[in-house]
Formats: sequence, C-alpha cells, structure tokens
Amino acid sequence: MINAFEIRGGKPLKGEIVPQGAKNEALQILSAVLLTPEKVTISNIPDIKDVNKLIELLGDLGVEINRLSKDTYEFSAKNINLEFFQSQTFKAKGGSLRGSIMIVGPLLARFGKAAIPKPGGDKIGRRRLDTHFLGFEKLGAKFVYNPDTNFFNVDATQLEGTYILLDEASVTGTANIVMAAVLAKGTTTIYNAACEPYLQQLCKMLNRMGAKISGIGSNLLTIEGVESLGGTTHKMLPDMIEIGSFIGLAAMTGSEITIKDVCYKELGIIPSVFARLGIKMELRGDDLFIPAQESYEIDTFIDGSILTVADAPWPGFTPDLLSIVLVVATQAKGSVLIHQKMFESRLFFVDKLIDMGAQIILCDPHRATVIGLDKKYQLKGIEMTSPDIRAGVSLLIAALSASGKSIIHNIEQIERGYQDIDTRLKALGADIRRL
Repeated sequence: MINAFEIRGGKPLKGEIVPQGAKNEALQILSAVLLTPEKVTISNIPDIKDVNKLIELLGDLGVEINRLSKDTYEFSAKNINLEFFQSQTFKAKGGSLRGSIMIVGPLLARFGKAAIPKPGGDKIGRRRLDTHFLGFEKLGAKFVYNPDTNFFNVDATQLEGTYILLDEASVTGTANIVMAAVLAKGTTTIYNAACEPYLQQLCKMLNRMGAKISGIGSNLLTIEGVESLGGTTHKMLPDMIEIGSFIGLAAMTGSEITIKDVCYKELGIIPSVFARLGIKMELRGDDLFIPAQESYEIDTFIDGSILTVADAPWPGFTPDLLSIVLVVATQAKGSVLIHQKMFESRLFFVDKLIDMGAQIILCDPHRATVIGLDKKYQLKGIEMTSPDIRAGVSLLIAALSASGKSIIHNIEQIERGYQDIDTRLKALGADIRRL
C-alpha cells in the first residue's frame, strides 16, 4: 500500500485554522506524569504518532490512562512495572521513538533506576544524547552500556543536587535533568539551561505539583529537591512550528488565513522573522490574521547586505522553522542566506525544490542561498519523498503553491508531527488527497 499525498497546487486558500498542541512540549509534559502516583490531567495534547507512541509506552509501563476527550487525558502512575524495561517490547517501542529518552529523568528521580535502548528518530544528522547522560551522571547516576542488547542501564539509588553547566542548551536535555533533579537531595543549579516556552511550561507544571524551581525563563535554573510531588492539571501551548508553517503557507499560496489562539506572547522572534521576509500579519485578539498578498519582498540588513536567517537557542529562531523560511523565500522578491547551524543534513531536501524550479544554491550542509522568484515563475509539481518532519511540511507547502500535480511519499514523517494535516488543509480549500 502506498502512503502518499497527491496535491494539485496553485490555488489560493481561505479560512481559519486552529494549531494543534505543541509536539515538543507534549513529550516532556507526558513524561512528567511518572513523577507522582497522583492523578495528572493534561489537555490540548496533539493526536500525532510520536505523542501517541509515548502515551502507549506509558501504558505499557503501568500508568493508568483515561482518555477524557480527543485532546485531554488523565494519567495515574501509581503502579509502575520496572521489569518492563528488560522486555523486547520496550526495546522495540523505545528504540523507535526518540522521545522515549524523556522518561529516564522522572524514573531515576522516583525509582532510582531506568533503562533505555539506543534511540532512533529523525534523519537530520547527529543528535547527541550526551547532554542528558552527563547531567544524570553529575547528579550521581551510573550508566552501564550493554553492546549485546544495545541497552543503557542506569542506576541512581541516591541522586544528589549539584552544579551543572550544560555543554549545549539542549531543550530535551534540560527538561530531563530538571525532572531528575526535582526529587534529588539538596539543590541543583543548571547553567546554560534551555529556556524555550515549552521548558518554562514544564517547570511551571512541576512547581504546581510541589517542586521548587526558580529562574524559569532564564538560562540559570535553581532546583531545590523535594520529598515528593502531587497531581495537577496542565494545558499545553499551541505548536509554534505549526503556526510558523501556516504563516509560510499563506504567503506562498497568496491566501487569506486566520490562525486561531496562537498564544502570541510565547512565539518570541518567529513573527518578526517572517515579517522580514515581507509577510504582512495582524494580531486580532490572540488570532493571527495573514492577508492575501500578491508578492512579498525580503528585507536587507541596514547596510544593504543580503539578509541572513540563522537558527539559535531560544530566544533565537528555532531550527524547526528554517526549512519553512527557505521554502517561503523561493517565491519572495529578493535573496536570503539560510544558515542551519544546529543540525547537519537538514537542508538536503533543497534538491526537490530545485527540481520544482526554485533557485537555490546549496553552499554546504549548513548554508543555502535562495534567490526569490517573486512569484513570476511558479514552482511546478513533481513526485518526491519526505526526508523528515519539517522538510516534509516544507515540501507540502511548496506543492500547494506549485502548478500541476505533486505526489509526496513517506508522509508518515509528516504525520509524526502534524495531526490530520490533510483534513485541516482541505477545510481551507486545498486540493489534497491521500493515496
């Protein structure tokens, strides 16, 4: 059975779209339910593969799960089965889901032990997990890697607070270490901590559960260990990557789109980066209105030199939206240099855009120069394969703006991060169908 999208592009869309809950926040927040035997209720959970796999994994571990509505679940981690770690099921499920690393911190904190298979996930170059492991080791955990089973076994009978300077401001690394430290003995200080809104959400939720975390929103977190944590309720933020994708989609297709309930103050620099590409937008209450634009012109730096858009740890621009910016720039007026610092090989999907008629020079694995076509030459539809979540959506946006028919294969990659994407785009008037 082929699993692909067939898209007939080149028509403007119109309407309202509601962003899903944030995928990257979900993986942290869901893991945190393991920190307490009490009930935790979480709403605005996105219904996507990576998140559903993690919920299933929690169930296998013995967490009682009660689905209250499409996006709201109740979790109770009273009876955790620690033997499950040694099972083949865990090896298969944990290994296929990069997010499974996130359960290690909470389990170490509460039970003093955990195991993790070598993780899988996206093909976007090296993604190290050293930050997680080094943080746990500083807190007193011991790792034993078994090359025969491909498992890391972790023992942390007594975690003790300490000073940790992270080698990189890893979001998942910071979250995992925070979850391990909340129940450790004494005070933990994490410097060069990630400070993304998703991480702030996690820290606020933990504080509501009884943790003592200060410095939230800065890169210096102080955590005073407590004896135990209680239950809470938590609502997740909308997915900022989806919001950015929809801004780009509106511009590329010349559409008038309203993105509902965006939690604007949590979007940081994202709207202003798209504004520098010449995209107009208007905040109406907490909705973002994007008017239909005939054309949009890329800004230059003050001295007239070519604009560079680069990713950086928050509050810098998120690497997850660089592929979107790159695609949107292909139809802008002017040129831009895209500099992907954090991941190798995330720009390799540009060959597909070049096949569609885009003018892009791939300088090296990290940099691409885009010469905008100013919508004078429409991209043309082709058959292509999605390499990872974000590139997949970028290609989807390109296909919706292109003339003729496009087919995108390997859409499982897109669906790992975007729920019901075809249905939601159809509601805006997109001609997209599943093969």
